[in-house]
Amino acid sequence: MLSLAVNVASWNQKEDSNARLAEYEEFESKILEKAANNGLGGLIEFDEELQRFRVKKALEEQMFYYECYEEFRNESFWDELTVRLSDRDLAKSVGQKAWEAMSEDERRAKTKAWEKRYWAEFSKNGIDRVVVMAPPGEG
Repeated sequence: MLSLAVNVASWNQKEDSNARLAEYEEFESKILEKAANNGLGGLIEFDEELQRFRVKKALEEQMFYYECYEEFRNESFWDELTVRLSDRDLAKSVGQKAWEAMSEDERRAKTKAWEKRYWAEFSKNGIDRVVVMAPPGEG
């Protein structure tokens, strides 16, 4: 569970997140070191490059926390893509100022049809039919 938390925390791209992530990684390393010294050495290795203990790379993808992490990433991607595209469509429909004046609950209520349409599209075709159209003269 700690490794799952560290993996999720590593996605934080805010300026001040590196020091806080290092604290998570240091804590994870200490716990894994203790686990390695108490009968779980077959699951844990010391990463020379990172200078910390970690779950063995060869085993990581087989572990439940990794499955949870990958599922979280996948679901987050599709959810965010759907919500952001729906919000974009709503903002175009009502205007940016009106969109900004809405609460999150109001936005979600007004984007249900768009979200349903995007979910149906992505469920059927994934990103195969997603296209970015640059204005003339760009790209």
